[in-house]
Amino acid sequence: MSGRKPLSPSAKRRSRESAVVTLLAVIILIMFLVSMNTGLIRLSPMDVIHTLLGNGTDKQKLILFDFRLPRIVISLLVGAGLAVSGCILQGLTRNALAEPSTLGINAGAGLAVIVFISFFPAVSSAPVFVLPLLALAGGTLAAVFVYVLSFRRVDGSSPIRMILIGIAVGAGIYAIQMILSLRLDPQNYQFVAIWLAGKIWGGDWRFVLALLPWIVILLPFVFYKARVLNVLNLGDETSAGLGMPVERERLLLLGAAVALSGACISVSGGIGFVGLIAPHLARRLVGPRHQALLPASALTGALLLLTADTLARWILQPAEIPTGIIVALIGAPYFLYLLAKSKA
Repeated sequence: MSGRKPLSPSAKRRSRESAVVTLLAVIILIMFLVSMNTGLIRLSPMDVIHTLLGNGTDKQKLILFDFRLPRIVISLLVGAGLAVSGCILQGLTRNALAEPSTLGINAGAGLAVIVFISFFPAVSSAPVFVLPLLALAGGTLAAVFVYVLSFRRVDGSSPIRMILIGIAVGAGIYAIQMILSLRLDPQNYQFVAIWLAGKIWGGDWRFVLALLPWIVILLPFVFYKARVLNVLNLGDETSAGLGMPVERERLLLLGAAVALSGACISVSGGIGFVGLIAPHLARRLVGPRHQALLPASALTGALLLLTADTLARWILQPAEIPTGIIVALIGAPYFLYLLAKSKA
């Protein structure tokens, strides 16, 4: 009597990874429907489905397609982008606390946006498609500054030095942001204050179109580089011994991480912790192999930010809490847990 051949360890791992990714996608779909039903004017799940199929009333179409759906899509894109950016940085530095905020990238991108806003009498007049480019420029300058300060001829760019210098650079840039914000007129100052708290302010399809190309181009590139991240995790000496151009690959992946976080920050404000939490949660679910970790991080980040934004719109109706505050309430305890664990 012939029995069924047992699955190999690699086959079991792939099966688990596929199951986790599928489950995350299903949960996102459910949260997507819940978020579309959340707001001052309620829409039942059936109303949402009928409206998506083109059978809703004009009022339902206006609420869903012009107000809620663009913001939901932006939350998903920003969550995925920040999570993948954090996953890249944790892989490059081999440090569990690495994310765009701790390396000063978010601060640099935010400074560029604030400087741009200070020259416009009204935020609505700012060219939407210019903001990701400005955020990319600011984030890139901050990342280059951190990279140069952490680079040594003997051992290259030490991951530990990058983290410590990134925290210091980020603190300095945030101080400059506060100084510049004090010189703004009341309207722009109020916007900057809310932006720094992490409010998803891009609420229409223009912002989706401004952000979407960055996500569509950069995520496949990063997924393609998953094997490179696996090798880099072995250490610089081992990676170089295997014939990998370590500094070149590190710069390419660092550039992708900066571009992702800068583009996301330009429409979402100063939202932190997504790039820290999502890769850790994904790693617990699928393990350290980046072929599965990167997609799982993207889905986890999208789910985390969509959930946080939905709660931000629901908790104090009709008022709204900046999404970044909800993420910080989740992320700060987790950050302290990671810090305590790393000291242990």
